[in-house]
Amino acid sequence: MHAPDPNISQNAPRIRQLDEAAINRIAAGEVVERPASAVKELVENAIDAGARRIDITVAEGGKRLIRVADDGCGIPAEDLPLALARHATSKIDGSDLLDIHTFGFRGEALPSLGAVGRLTITSRPAGCEAARIEVAGGTLHSVRPAAGQPGTVVELRDLFFATPARLKFLRTDRAEMQAVTDVVKRLAMAEPFVRITLSDDTDGLREIFSAPAESGDPVTALSRRLKTVLGRDFAENALPIDAERDGLHLTGFAALPTYSRGSAVQQYLFVNGRPVRDKLLIGALRGAYMDFLSRDRHPAAVLFIDCDPHLVDVNVHPAKSEVRFRDPGIARGLIVSGLRHALAQAGHRASTTVAGETLGAFRPEPDSPRIYQMDRARPLGGAAQSAYSVQSQAVIEGFSETASARIEPEAEPDAADHPLGAARAHLHENYIIAQTADGIVIVDAHAAHERLVYERLKRQRDATGVASQPLLVPEIVTLGGDADRLLAIAGDLATLGLVIEPFGPGVIAVRETPAILGPVGAEAMLKDILDELDEMGETTALKSRLDAILSRIACHGSVRTGRRMRADEMNALLREMEATPHSGQCNHGRPTYVELKLTDIERLFGRR
Repeated sequence: MHAPDPNISQNAPRIRQLDEAAINRIAAGEVVERPASAVKELVENAIDAGARRIDITVAEGGKRLIRVADDGCGIPAEDLPLALARHATSKIDGSDLLDIHTFGFRGEALPSLGAVGRLTITSRPAGCEAARIEVAGGTLHSVRPAAGQPGTVVELRDLFFATPARLKFLRTDRAEMQAVTDVVKRLAMAEPFVRITLSDDTDGLREIFSAPAESGDPVTALSRRLKTVLGRDFAENALPIDAERDGLHLTGFAALPTYSRGSAVQQYLFVNGRPVRDKLLIGALRGAYMDFLSRDRHPAAVLFIDCDPHLVDVNVHPAKSEVRFRDPGIARGLIVSGLRHALAQAGHRASTTVAGETLGAFRPEPDSPRIYQMDRARPLGGAAQSAYSVQSQAVIEGFSETASARIEPEAEPDAADHPLGAARAHLHENYIIAQTADGIVIVDAHAAHERLVYERLKRQRDATGVASQPLLVPEIVTLGGDADRLLAIAGDLATLGLVIEPFGPGVIAVRETPAILGPVGAEAMLKDILDELDEMGETTALKSRLDAILSRIACHGSVRTGRRMRADEMNALLREMEATPHSGQCNHGRPTYVELKLTDIERLFGRR
């Protein structure tokens, strides 16, 4: 028998009304999770006030100080006490909780912050005198005259001093500062026409982020803002997105698959301009790239969905970080179709960072300066010099006889005008070296052909089903208990050109294989399909599972490493890559080719 809980009265519990201070502290626990939450609420208020310049200052990760100054419309002195009352807001009138066009609307942020910290608001509307109000730990002081520029300055000091237990759950100053920076960057992307700065005043004022106000049309302004926030690499490797379906409009930028990241740190989603972290949208983004990335890589994208406010409910979470669409399937389908259409239009394009990483691998260690032969002293002369020249010539002439390269001097004379150039050599029986008009291209022939075969198989499947070829003698494969798993999807495999049937307990007979693959080892293919089923799981949509299986099948029909290719075969592969969407990356998201400009190559050899 359990002992009575000492914290629970043994008498009948009584219902009591909590005081205002306790209510505000409870609300603060929902709205203000950490300093970054406070920064988010205050910056959103500034944007709602029509600010065109917002300056944010924090100290000790926001624990000691958060100051947000803006040039917005300001708050009249007589309204300052009301601004600190719960559920008081200028954003909505309460008649329609779906017709929301501002960031804030709940009227909880300021009173919540005043309940757990020391909050001061100094505001001056246009044509009025400035005024100030203070609240500390829920204790409100009277309004006083003050000096100030037009706009509002909100200063929050000693966050959570009134609830010290919450301080124990905060992370280090550095981690909290990183969270604040992430919030500011998200809001900077949402409002490219607003100038936003972030400074750290822990040990002297230091600006750590600045985004000037952009001009021009919204697409151009967003592109420039993303270059400021995410860097030049993202801007150079991102595709513009513009798609519409059933009242939902999708815009933004999505990076090429070869610009994928090791985590989801560069995924930014906005609904009606509001930054959100929504599982539905993140899943749709992942699904759009499923055909192009391995499971340990993550796409980079900045996506905006705009729609009538009545089609989406933003009032499902106190922090307003989640949304609920009236028809989630339309939102998900719009993201998947819009991104896949943009990726298809990119053709064989691969990210510029691939070439940069390749050049970086060529460069020597920075601690030892390069000394080129042309810069060395030349003591040789006369007969000695002639002997050196003869010896060098002998080495050059012997190159084609000893190196593991197949040189193909004969090629299409005008092929260098193509984007991927003309094939010149086949190195280590896998890598094609092609010459372009202004550089060279190195192609991983196996990876490239694997993608080409995969795309052909998908087109066949979607049109009439993958053509199969009957085997003269069926191949018998023993798989034990895994045989039943394959036989359960035998009908789906038949649409992919792979016909199997039971041949006793734990044994499968392979009757037909995809014709495009030619001769193929059926046992290895079946085991690869089982591996794919294990990785995909049973909950994945059927089409995604079939695509993944088709990708594994395509690997068995691609050019194998170790087979030498003729010049016409290499050039045919290059031309097909140019004509095939997504050929810039293999089925796992790795690049299929690297392009090096002649200027970069000359720089490697000290010619520039």
